Amino acid sequence: MSYLEATHDLYKDAALTPDVGLCCTTNPIWELPGLKIPKIMQEMNYGCGSTVHARDLINDPKVLYVGVGGGMELLQFAYFSRQKAGVVGVDVVDEMLEASRKNFKEAEELNPWFRSEFVELKKGTAMDLPVEDNSIDVAAQNCLFNIFKEEDLKKAIEEMYRVLKPHGRLVMSDPTCEQPMNDTLRNDDRLRALCLSGSLPIKEYVKALTDVGFGTIEIRARKPYRILDPKNYPTDELIYIESVEVAAIKDPMPEDGPCIFTGKAAIYYGEEEYLDDQNGHILLKNQPIAVCDKTAGNLAALGRDDIFISDSTFHYDGGGCC
Repeated sequence: MSYLEATHDLYKDAALTPDVGLCCTTNPIWELPGLKIPKIMQEMNYGCGSTVHARDLINDPKVLYVGVGGGMELLQFAYFSRQKAGVVGVDVVDEMLEASRKNFKEAEELNPWFRSEFVELKKGTAMDLPVEDNSIDVAAQNCLFNIFKEEDLKKAIEEMYRVLKPHGRLVMSDPTCEQPMNDTLRNDDRLRALCLSGSLPIKEYVKALTDVGFGTIEIRARKPYRILDPKNYPTDELIYIESVEVAAIKDPMPEDGPCIFTGKAAIYYGEEEYLDDQNGHILLKNQPIAVCDKTAGNLAALGRDDIFISDSTFHYDGGGCC
């Protein structure tokens, strides 16, 4: 059985019999006026974080979500895009698509504003999306890309890039891991299907996105997720897995490389009212400003004694001078 077949069977079972403990998510349910999440959707929330961010979802965006689960994030996206087929959900598992359709009927009863027609469900795979080129404002996936092996991951990211409009956003939540996986873990199809053995280091995860052409990357959160320990998994040492939330923006690739925001800030504290680095960045005195890693490096290279560059917090929430 291939890892994709193992993944299909795992989520087929999870659709037929909800598995509350399948994914260990610590994100609270969105609290928005008039939004009520059916209990069954919460039980089928098979993700490791959130891909729903209000600042991505202005002006009734066209949203694509791959790997529908129980429909919870689709419902949350529909809250911001209340139009027929404003949200497109894609999944390869028939049973999961049918479970979502059923759950949306319950959501209609709890939410007077919601209609099932706001969400269009389609059968398809992340590597061959049934969506037109340049038609999506926000694409999202939660705990899916880390399942794929290298070549399949590249295809999935290329597909997301293809369907996004210029400056569109790919928003993701996936487990990452800095320790290398041993061959037994890495080749265990069941563990890969469970989002565990396919986890990549953040640098490799980001590189996979920029290699496809995304010019701007935002790392929005980085949180503890799970431990793989020798008592329960085929490993000789503890392996610490984190959940990372990332947005990749279809901006043109700058000549000097992508802008990758990891939560760094620059503070100018010199004698003048502001600092102009002659490279498009103005730093007001004692006013922290978010900078991408590239700009942080360029500012540090100036060799000044009146600029402070913070370490990466791996929490970026917009703004900045890049």
